[in-house]
Amino acid sequence: MLESNCTMPTEFLLVGFTDYLPLKVTLFLVFLIVYTLTVVGNLGLMLLVNINSSLQTPMYYFLSNLSFLDISYSTAITPKMLMNFLTSRKSISPSGCALQMFFFSCFADAECLILAAMAYDRYAAVCNPLRYPTLMSRRVCTSLVVLAYVSGSMTSMVHVSLTFTLPFGGSNIVNHFFCDIPPLLALVCADTHVNELLLFVLCGFIQTSTFVVILISYFCILNTILSIKSSGGRSKTFSTCASHLLAVTFFYGALLFMYLRPSTSYSLNTDKVVALFYTVIFPMFNPIIYSFRNTDVKKALQKLLERNWIFK
Repeated sequence: MLESNCTMPTEFLLVGFTDYLPLKVTLFLVFLIVYTLTVVGNLGLMLLVNINSSLQTPMYYFLSNLSFLDISYSTAITPKMLMNFLTSRKSISPSGCALQMFFFSCFADAECLILAAMAYDRYAAVCNPLRYPTLMSRRVCTSLVVLAYVSGSMTSMVHVSLTFTLPFGGSNIVNHFFCDIPPLLALVCADTHVNELLLFVLCGFIQTSTFVVILISYFCILNTILSIKSSGGRSKTFSTCASHLLAVTFFYGALLFMYLRPSTSYSLNTDKVVALFYTVIFPMFNPIIYSFRNTDVKKALQKLLERNWIFK
């Protein structure tokens, strides 16, 4: 197709998962429950951290921001997906598509940086306990969180700007359930190598660099844990890191598979399933992982429930 015949469509049509009505209804109910649990669980964890004085530490400050990011990028995707299960025409405007791409990319990149900050926090607490107040001062924590949001916004703006200045072809059908970068680039009737390169470089830099920080932090933590003579001490120290390791494994496994591959290996049908996990499913599990494996969170929740019960 000639580039002169390419124009920006007035709307994009999202393929989604299925057009079979009984399955659409079933998926709608399942993902409505998942999204509700995501919002309630993460919002509850944020409130618990902010109202309980025993949780006013850097680790829980980062955890509160992680919950906010989980709610945010899930909300950028899931409500529109749920709406599309109930309509026959799954359309989205170009501006709506651009906003969805921007917010999702911004919050997903910011989450990578927050997870890295959480790993560094655990490293400072376990390996340098005497210097911990200095290494993780309020100013340092605030700076790391601001850096996460600013970096996410800047990289996301680059992707959106470069994608939506390209000429699109005759098809406006996006083989996905939301406006992600690879399926949109598949509709472009011009050379997309620059976009693909920037996607690989920017996403690769953020995901790989933060993943390296996490690996180095936990390598140092593991060395410190192994030097602890008491088995009870080793178990207690490792338990404070296990939740974070589990969350990192889920999140990074999906992201690295999605964005750090050559464009020739993209399979949009496979990518939809993988994307479903890190956009809709994983945000629901984070508060569960941190609540059930974290003694401090369980104690704070227990005290809150007991206090409310007494007042009644």
